[in-house]
Amino acid sequence: MILTRLLLCLGTFTLFGACATQQEIDDAPDQSNLWIRDSAEYRAISTQVYRAASMALPALISDETWSAIPYQTSAENLPPAIIMDIDQTLVNGIDFQLGHEPPFTAQKFDDWNASHVATPVPGAPEFVKLARASGVRMFFLTNRYCDTTTGGSCAQKSIAVQDLIEAGIPAENADVSLAGERPIWGSEKKVRRDHIAENYRVIMLFGDDLGDFIPCVRRRPLAPCTEGGTIANRYTLTDEHAAYWGAGWYILPNPMYGSWTSVP
Repeated sequence: MILTRLLLCLGTFTLFGACATQQEIDDAPDQSNLWIRDSAEYRAISTQVYRAASMALPALISDETWSAIPYQTSAENLPPAIIMDIDQTLVNGIDFQLGHEPPFTAQKFDDWNASHVATPVPGAPEFVKLARASGVRMFFLTNRYCDTTTGGSCAQKSIAVQDLIEAGIPAENADVSLAGERPIWGSEKKVRRDHIAENYRVIMLFGDDLGDFIPCVRRRPLAPCTEGGTIANRYTLTDEHAAYWGAGWYILPNPMYGSWTSVP
């Protein structure tokens, strides 16, 4: 959104000699949303990501010393697993983004997903099918919040599983974990990744947010983090893990929302 506003302002200045008002800019279509929905480039990028991952898969399965979690050790005898984010990694939520009226609430998101048929991110269903056929255990992590205050059941988990199925990705409850599903499972996904790594050698990570790969990158620190992220340290952490990008770590584009919007 910031880049969109800057480009609109520059364009207006060039043509009319003055920048458009804030209200005029806010009324313009959100180009980042339209890019996800309409551009062939988005389809090409997501297809490229999943094709590259498919090509790397056999080697990462066979190399028993490899883990996509940098600090995982002594995992040689553990079965291989892949951890994937759901929204904008497996399930394309652009129609919700274009249709909802701010402010965002979890209830609006739950209601929309419960009443609409989910669509996949291009290339995702084919990759999941290939990985499973190769003997890899698939885990799907989402920061959709599990609300058990209304009778003890977690309706959000059923919705998430159904979204995956509708998107062509067979899933069961055991494959999916939500924020809040257990007392220590918050929005910091490191806790759930570490839980999976106790019993599996994690060979790949997929997501659309830096937090799907690296912990403690949000402005507000969430347990077990004690310090939040900044623009500067997010760059530093990304560069420190440069060897993993495209080699075990696969990130999908999401200019619409994410932890990057929260940092100072």
